[in-house]
Amino acid sequence: MDFNVWWLAYLALGATAGFLAGLLGIGGGGVMVPILTAIFVAQGVPAAYVVHLALGTAMAVMAVTAISSLRAHHRLGSVRWDIFRTITPGILIGAFAATFFAATVASRPLALFFAGFMALMAVQMMMDVKPKPTRNLPGKIGVSAVGLGIGGISALVAIGGAALSVPFMVRCNVRLQHAIGTSAAIGWPVAVAGAGGYLVNGLNMPGMPAYSIGFIYLPALVTIAVAGVIAAPFGAKLAHRMPVKRLKKVFAVFFMLLSLKMVHTVFF
Repeated sequence: MDFNVWWLAYLALGATAGFLAGLLGIGGGGVMVPILTAIFVAQGVPAAYVVHLALGTAMAVMAVTAISSLRAHHRLGSVRWDIFRTITPGILIGAFAATFFAATVASRPLALFFAGFMALMAVQMMMDVKPKPTRNLPGKIGVSAVGLGIGGISALVAIGGAALSVPFMVRCNVRLQHAIGTSAAIGWPVAVAGAGGYLVNGLNMPGMPAYSIGFIYLPALVTIAVAGVIAAPFGAKLAHRMPVKRLKKVFAVFFMLLSLKMVHTVFF
């Protein structure tokens, strides 16, 4: 396929992921990873590394796009910086360390883990599960330990961590507004540590496409990030005019289908 067609594919993917992030308040990993996997397979990337390259590239995109979300929530005063400072060390260690584990796992098990996790998230979206406050935040060690787990899982499925950190904070009596804002801020160190880990672990791997650094494919990173930043505000504006709760249920099915497509791509 002509190289220009790949650029068009990345532009379309970035616009879609950015628009959905603005509309539904979700990270782009659920959209980017399955589609990037299919594109990399079509481009001839070695089968052993297609999922790793998709995860690393998606995390690098989010490291760029998460900055605008962090700034927006900071301006609104919805970021609990005390929680951010406490949880971030665990986030950084967990996300970075998880990439070393991912590097030792073949594409097929990684694809299955991704699909299984996204299926759980889709069920949560369809059921509109809302945790109830039951306790206070644990101490610094407890919050850091939670950050370790959130960072690790987030790096394995290329998400910003909000699907895990928002329920945790709400259960710990953090106001929903602050939980969402703080989770948006946390998404940046998750993405930076994850992207850095995938970059390091992918260095000197044989058969990587030209213009890749480690498990990050630069043409996809740049194109998707630019398109995503442009499209996200349009989704955010539309969110005030459409039944977002109903849309989340529709797109939950869409994410599940994308995950199944990813498994099909890797296995068949």
